Amino acid sequence: MTHKLLIIEDDSSLSQMLTLHFEDQGMEVQVAHDCRTALRQAESLQPDLILLDQQLPDGLGNEQIPRLLAISPASRIIMMTGVHDLELAIQAIQDGAADFIHKPVKTSILQAAVDKALAYTPTAAPTQDQPAQQIRELIGRSDAMLEVSKQIALSAQSKATVLITGESGTGKEIVARLIHQYSGLPGEFVAINCAAIVDTLLESELFGHEKGAFTGATSSKPGRFQQAQDGTLFLDEIGELAPQLQAKLLRTLQEQVVEPVGSTLAVAVNARIIAATHRDLFEAAREDQFREDLAYRLDVVHIHLPPLRERREDIPLLVAALLARAAGTMERTAPPVDPQAIDLLLHHEWPGNVRELENVLTQALVQAREGAITADLIRFHAPQDTVSSPSPAEDEDTLLTLEEVEARHIQKVLWHTGGHKGNTCQILGISRPALDRKIKKYGLQV
Repeated sequence: MTHKLLIIEDDSSLSQMLTLHFEDQGMEVQVAHDCRTALRQAESLQPDLILLDQQLPDGLGNEQIPRLLAISPASRIIMMTGVHDLELAIQAIQDGAADFIHKPVKTSILQAAVDKALAYTPTAAPTQDQPAQQIRELIGRSDAMLEVSKQIALSAQSKATVLITGESGTGKEIVARLIHQYSGLPGEFVAINCAAIVDTLLESELFGHEKGAFTGATSSKPGRFQQAQDGTLFLDEIGELAPQLQAKLLRTLQEQVVEPVGSTLAVAVNARIIAATHRDLFEAAREDQFREDLAYRLDVVHIHLPPLRERREDIPLLVAALLARAAGTMERTAPPVDPQAIDLLLHHEWPGNVRELENVLTQALVQAREGAITADLIRFHAPQDTVSSPSPAEDEDTLLTLEEVEARHIQKVLWHTGGHKGNTCQILGISRPALDRKIKKYGLQV
């Protein structure tokens, strides 16, 4: 079968190169250099595939996607643009594009996108209207974040369960909220942290309870599943869920019903489930710490958020955005950042990821008061002397109190776990309330 390709690109040298490449593969290729010609050729050619540039002489490529699909519904569209804009990528895919790639075009990446687009049965663009919304918290120009933006857009087009993985502080809840936002679901976005609530209370929080179900249950209360009816339920730190609750959650996902604590009656629920974890659930299943059947139920669509150290090119953008937000909260103007300070930020390993970066910048902003943020204001450890890493000389010559030793050790473990309190408690062998008290007592960074 000969595939028909329409290239919409005003750069003559690029369009010629693409034409030769795909004609060598036996494709029937036509080229349009502007929107008006493109629409006319799409109607007559009915191409299997369209390569669409963003910046065209008489309009923007993304604005042509609905028009192209209206006259050629079976076409698969791949956007090509030199603009590094995550919101544009999300909106393009929401409007019906099959993929979104950056210029300068790499042949291997384009070929992979073309092969993938042609491998699937074409479908028409989504019919529901999506409001124009700004992506203010998903920041980055890296290829990794572009892929995340694509996955957000694709996930929003169905109600399939999504599992978001990534280290602590990478922004898993932000991604979950964006999926809900672009899904257009009428219900609310409801979030619960499975590691922050003791097991005996978590069951009631998730599934609800009847009056008199336990001591203190003076009235019936709906659970988070019911609160998220026709919306999205975000289960953060799902890997920390107790075994008995894993079994109950599995039944809920399978049967679409919940049984409130103290009740024998099933209540129908209709919430889209998005779960998040820093753990590998299948590795946990092999270690008998998580149900494998539940892991498969949760991992229908998988979105992985890269750690900040693997997308360092995004750090300058994040610095500008996070400083602007922090300065706005303080009713100040965001100050400039010296190149030496940026260099320090670019070379840090960021065990706490974006959350740690925000903390470091906020501290620097408080200390800066006036003028630029300089390298000497960038602190990667808590400001208290009791929790900073001692030098070898201090280890040899300084006798520490037990409290100083404890503070330093807890801070070290917090950095090691990326600020994950559940894992920190497990390593330290203390309860969550005890950890919270010590963090407050010593002024530790999380």
